[in-house]
Amino acid sequence: MNEEYPDQGIEGHGHNLEAERAGPAAAPDSGEPRPGAGPTSVPPTGDDRVDAALAGLSRLAGAPADEHVAVLEEVHGRLRDILGEVNEGTP
Repeated sequence: MNEEYPDQGIEGHGHNLEAERAGPAAAPDSGEPRPGAGPTSVPPTGDDRVDAALAGLSRLAGAPADEHVAVLEEVHGRLRDILGEVNEGTP
């Protein structure tokens, strides 16, 4: 730690290694989701199809990391299909 500028970490380079090591979980609670904090409930969008697609994200919580891509691709595909229907004028 730099004694002259303790908040700047190593030799005044403006890089705080302690804060970096602590990661996003140590950030003050701003009420916003933190990267890597895990899935949270998504507020309703007002479109039942979109809400059903987003509900698929809840499967990430208990799934091993190597299965996350498949879940995300599935949800993305469903959302893309819904958007395509909206663009075509399908109710």
